[in-house]
Amino acid sequence: MIPFSGTAWRILFADQAGAPTAPARAPEGRFHHSGQSALYASLTPEGAGVAIRRYVGPQDPPRVILPLLVTGVRLADLRGRPEVSVVWQDIYEAGTPSPTWTFSDAARAEGAQGLLYSSRSRPDLAHIVLFDLRAPLVCQAGDATPWFAST
Repeated sequence: MIPFSGTAWRILFADQAGAPTAPARAPEGRFHHSGQSALYASLTPEGAGVAIRRYVGPQDPPRVILPLLVTGVRLADLRGRPEVSVVWQDIYEAGTPSPTWTFSDAARAEGAQGLLYSSRSRPDLAHIVLFDLRAPLVCQAGDATPWFAST
């Protein structure tokens, strides 16, 4: 477990910009299931764009990118481990629990407030998922600006 404080970048639909620290809306994600809370972001704006591209469709409403300040959290550092960044959706859609849930379940059990992990398609980039969304651990750190999939 490592301590972490710094800026993380999150891309949201523009109509969600008023609640930048709200948990992911999907009931399941790479590192959450069964009603667990999770906030997904990246350590760079570029990483945020890479992370969300799989979820972007041509008819999507406008999106924004915004910085979050993450302060004094304890994270499990899983960067550099390709098994953490598998394409979990195909496995889950086939009726098998996501193998990535074992990593987040173990981290939660150990008291981690989130995880750091490498981008699947760009291992030089890192993402963060937070389980503990209480202020002041995470708060908005700047204005939302328009984000376009081509950026």
